[in-house]
Amino acid sequence: MKTILYRSLMAVACVLSCVAAVAQMPRGVDPVHVKTNIEVSGDGSAVLSFAMNIDGKWHVYATDPGEGPIPTTLNIENKTGVELVGELAADREPKSTYDNAFMSDLRFYEESVVFSQKMKLTGDYHIDGYLEYGACNDMSCLPPTAVNFKYDGTVSTPVAEPESDKENAVSAVVATDNTPQAGSEEAVVAEEISTAVEDADDSSLWMVFWLSFLGGFGALLTPCVWPIIPMTVSFFLKRTKDKAKGIRDSVIYGISIVLIYLILGLLITIIAGPSALNAMSTNAVFNLIFTAMLVVFGLSFIGAFEITLPSSWSTAVDQKAEQTTGFVSIFLMAFTLALVSFSCTGPIIGFLLVEVSTQGSIVGPAIGMLGFSLALALPFTIFAMFPSWMQKLPKSGSWMATVKVVLGFIELAFALKFFSVADLAYGWHLLDREVFICIWASLALVLGMFLLGKIKMAHVDTDEEVGTVRIVGAICSFAFCLYLIPGLWGAPLKAVSAFCPPITTQDFVVVDNTPHAQFTDYDAGLAAAKTQGKPVLLDFTGHGCVNCRKMEQSVWSDQRVAKILKEDYILISLYVDDKTPLPEKIVIDDKTILRTVGDRWSYLQRTKFGVNSQPYYAPVDADGNLRAKPYGYDENVDKFIKFLEDGKK
Repeated sequence: MKTILYRSLMAVACVLSCVAAVAQMPRGVDPVHVKTNIEVSGDGSAVLSFAMNIDGKWHVYATDPGEGPIPTTLNIENKTGVELVGELAADREPKSTYDNAFMSDLRFYEESVVFSQKMKLTGDYHIDGYLEYGACNDMSCLPPTAVNFKYDGTVSTPVAEPESDKENAVSAVVATDNTPQAGSEEAVVAEEISTAVEDADDSSLWMVFWLSFLGGFGALLTPCVWPIIPMTVSFFLKRTKDKAKGIRDSVIYGISIVLIYLILGLLITIIAGPSALNAMSTNAVFNLIFTAMLVVFGLSFIGAFEITLPSSWSTAVDQKAEQTTGFVSIFLMAFTLALVSFSCTGPIIGFLLVEVSTQGSIVGPAIGMLGFSLALALPFTIFAMFPSWMQKLPKSGSWMATVKVVLGFIELAFALKFFSVADLAYGWHLLDREVFICIWASLALVLGMFLLGKIKMAHVDTDEEVGTVRIVGAICSFAFCLYLIPGLWGAPLKAVSAFCPPITTQDFVVVDNTPHAQFTDYDAGLAAAKTQGKPVLLDFTGHGCVNCRKMEQSVWSDQRVAKILKEDYILISLYVDDKTPLPEKIVIDDKTILRTVGDRWSYLQRTKFGVNSQPYYAPVDADGNLRAKPYGYDENVDKFIKFLEDGKK
């Protein structure tokens, strides 16, 4: 049994080390450098090639890598006058080795490799598409990466991408993009703030953990989980005369719960990858899907219907657990718990994963599932060690159904937040601030009336007397409703400003002291700065950026800050998630194509400052040169004022 317990602890440690390794992976890591080219011969033959230089211990998988990894594939989107000859091939044989993670022999390339596709051309030709590949090292893998290409010409004229075209494309992004040179004061300043922003992101991961831990605690109080705790602990303690063995089995059971949910979070990270998770934050389709998910989950919690997995799944796993022994049996029992309790835990997990995924953090889903599963697993371990404590637990009853209803209202409220992100990014104006506040206030009012027993739910026994806890909950709900009402006339509502649409979407505002950007275009703002002789504050923000709204309502609304921003700066807000299409696509290189206004500002932030987190504030002069150290997310008003004063000097 000691061996089983040791292996269980090692398994958790191994998974956590993988999460830590991924968390330490630098932002914007690009270990594979690809150069595309086409060589055309006079006889009508041609070769399309992709030369890869691969950094460090990274490797790129072959066209037939084996079971599991992402193969290197050539995808042709359009072609005329082109006939492919044979398959995509590499200039050398790949390495082959057994991979413990995929449990099979894998083929890959290290250091460098050239993939080529032979073609036959007839007269004028056109071909465009992309090469897709997967790259990994010993600790982590990147999501599938696409290298775009496009070539036109005739059989008699070799075609190569002119370097001047690339320069013109870059200049089209920003007319005066003075990127800090390595070793310069600006570069040092940018590096310092990059580190500060990363520290802020680390603190946000702690917030993800504690939010998920609270979600797991909420799941404990539901009728699908709470009654199972004493039954499961009693089973482990009674099935053996050895109390120590019963405690060890309970500990292994708890560890198994953590492993199951942690693996779920890691799978989401591996399948989606950081770029896909970040794209979710502003993509209309994803946000509408998230909205629908949360509405369905919320309605299920308030009793409209019940979401359950097929009973045959849990039955099959339960039978398998009875046929096995040792760690496998306990692990399958934990898996059975996950399946049986899905109707209660599923909506909470769905909400947490949606909220965490839209933050774009590569380790967010894993951290979230770690916090959730720890809260879920701890009682099974604690009560196994101290079984007498179970006698003090509240008995199962209608109070658990009440908890479900409260969680359902919370999920319905947050569904609006995700719909609002899509609404803002695409400029639909279907859910402006006053509409959002009205719906939230109504939900809070109805919830309070339910807690007082004034509104009945079919699946909740409300004949019993209203207890102290429900009265306190109703008071909090009514108080929240009253707090929201002044927001209809423009009150900042700092406590929920991160979730509400910005005040600029509201039709009627009595007083608004918060400064707003004079410009949302980089070039126009710099031109105004030259005319007025003022410094510029670049505000890299996003419609779906929660921390950006917090800064605007908590820091910008301060009278001292507002005075400086209005009188001493040209404020330019650049929304990195603005989905307005550019008049023409801007092609930077084979891997970077800017299609929207948001793409343009995101590219500017990454290339000029080496950061892709928002909010991000950079004081520059009228030529775009950095004047002082930029500023990340920090709601300390005095620090922000000092930052603004430094930028003015």
